[in-house]
Amino acid sequence: MITVSPEAKEYIINLMAEQHAAPETFVRVGVKSGGCSGLEYQMDFDTISKEGDQVFEDKGVRVVVDMKSLLYLYGTELDYSGGLNGKGLVFKNPNASRTCSCGESFSV
Repeated sequence: MITVSPEAKEYIINLMAEQHAAPETFVRVGVKSGGCSGLEYQMDFDTISKEGDQVFEDKGVRVVVDMKSLLYLYGTELDYSGGLNGKGLVFKNPNASRTCSCGESFSV
């Protein structure tokens, strides 16, 4: 399961409104090889589901992840960080054994 913090929900809804996203738009998250820790997070808005996608809805936000990425992301919470660095959406991944300082890549 992928969850969404209340702060991330607000940020996502506002961002979708700014981009005039279609009502069927959802957040697609995934993992690919790369980054300084070996695996890199991916996140984007999408409207087309693919075969094997897993769909989660939390706090009214639909999050879609492919099966391969789900192995690395299960239990992850999407959160919002608006601190001095102004990072935006961040992954709180309980499966990550090591992360880089920017928070955009990890290893298991």
